[in-house]
Amino acid sequence: MGMASNFRETRFDDVTVLASSHGGAFPYGNTVVVTGSQARLVIDPSLDIDHDPVGADAVMISHAHEDHIAGLKHFTGDKYAHHADVDGVRSLQVLLDGYGLTSEERHAVDAQIGDQFALPDGFPEAIGVGDGHVFDLGDASATVIHLPGHTAGHCGVLIEPAGFLYVADIDLTSFGPMYGDVGSSVEDFLMSIESVRAIDARWYGTFHQKGVIDGSAEFRRRLDAYAAVIHRREERLLEFLARPRTIPNIVAHRLVYRPHVELPFVDAVERRTAQLHLERLEAHDQIISTDGGGFVRR
Repeated sequence: MGMASNFRETRFDDVTVLASSHGGAFPYGNTVVVTGSQARLVIDPSLDIDHDPVGADAVMISHAHEDHIAGLKHFTGDKYAHHADVDGVRSLQVLLDGYGLTSEERHAVDAQIGDQFALPDGFPEAIGVGDGHVFDLGDASATVIHLPGHTAGHCGVLIEPAGFLYVADIDLTSFGPMYGDVGSSVEDFLMSIESVRAIDARWYGTFHQKGVIDGSAEFRRRLDAYAAVIHRREERLLEFLARPRTIPNIVAHRLVYRPHVELPFVDAVERRTAQLHLERLEAHDQIISTDGGGFVRR
């Protein structure tokens, strides 16, 4: 394929994973290439991609986050994303809106994205697709599977006949699921985890870290450990709510990041994560809100 040297190329039948030389940790990731007899599809061109190495006919973006569109400017093929996220691919400002930042945070995140990613203002030509959209590549097909939770339009892609399920940012890291955006949802994330658990594939690919997991038994084992992080955060929050706490208290306490991590978007992620868990706990009658705008365990 005439690949550049900043990624490692691994083949899984019709699927080639361009594995990040940086171990796939943010802001880097693993890019997927599907080669059929008629066409080539690239999924999530990462920051490691500095040219179109395959002459892609189409590029599918799993969701509108900067690390997943980092290499998109190098591609001339048609660009696609789910209807619920495509506006964030079309416009960097809409993508930033999705983070629910204060103006100060937004300024810092904008600058950081500019420094790290050098993204254009957006890809206005991006086309919205829905759940079940099929890319027919000749003797290979790639089917879009809507997996909301991380973002509203987050998607995986099932590649047949290889039996390769790309699960994007259901990334199985020990860090756990991320659902700190305006369009994120804990309930949706848990449902999406169940959706991918039910799919029998030969290989499962993640954008970050691990890359490719061989076989459904190992995938499901890792998926269980990953889902357990959501429940651990909730338990920690309930412990913290032994006495009344406000959202700023919870943000400072940190449910997602370790205390020493200082990045411009951390507070926004912690805020949204706290809100989502509080809504869930309220719906399950496990907490009550106090007069002073706080929350306490029942």
